[in-house]
Amino acid sequence: MNGSRTNPNVPKDIFQDYDIVYVVTETESFIEDRQWINIFGEFIMVQEPDRLDKAIGMKVDFSQSYAYLMLFVDGNRIDLQIETKEYMMKNYLKDKLTVPLLDKDHCLPDIPLPTERGYYIKRPTEGHFISCTNDFWWCLQNVAKGIWRDQLPYSKYMFECIVRTNLEYMISWWIGIAYDFQVSLGAMNKYFKKYLPKEYWKMYEKTYADSNYDHIWEAIFVACQLFRILGRDVATAFDFSYPEEDDLKMIKYLRCVKDLPVDAKEIIT
Repeated sequence: MNGSRTNPNVPKDIFQDYDIVYVVTETESFIEDRQWINIFGEFIMVQEPDRLDKAIGMKVDFSQSYAYLMLFVDGNRIDLQIETKEYMMKNYLKDKLTVPLLDKDHCLPDIPLPTERGYYIKRPTEGHFISCTNDFWWCLQNVAKGIWRDQLPYSKYMFECIVRTNLEYMISWWIGIAYDFQVSLGAMNKYFKKYLPKEYWKMYEKTYADSNYDHIWEAIFVACQLFRILGRDVATAFDFSYPEEDDLKMIKYLRCVKDLPVDAKEIIT
């Protein structure tokens, strides 16, 4: 078993799934007739991600591994991975959150006790910091022009998938500094609320907006403020240089675009 149930630091709740791996001599018989998984209970739904990937043209090798993701009517979920011994030997020691449950054939290598150390926040290199700050400020102009053009999908994508990614890098590094890089933020940074001071968490909440452009603009400027505060702290901690000029000029540009008439023929900042 691997995943959150092997991690003593993860809060236990009713939605925790069971990440189980079966090591087998061959996978074909487990794939050809899936009726055998009915023994686990009554399903709400089953997903077979490897089969789905193959259906859209991705290269997958069913002969080495195959997964069944199962949600049951009692609310439990099992993510069951079928792996050959050869495949297991290549990957078993990579995941530090692994617990052997049964090894009747004595084929599993010795493994240390599970630890989340491999998932701790990583210290940024100067190059990563420069890339993050530059990408954050640069891509905001894409968000702005998308709003002005009334291109909601484009502007939301740029903000949520590009700008937010860099904001969350910065938040992660700031938390890492505060906790000496000895904590994990979980999948998709789900523990931000746990580690951020209340004031910063409230700011982060405000970076989420609906489809109203006024609300999106408000979220943009709060994101800029939060990024600036944390970015300066991270730069100071690592003796990096925070791009003050980019920050100042882009804020001016964003405010200009925000107030730009829809029939404007030029941009004057």
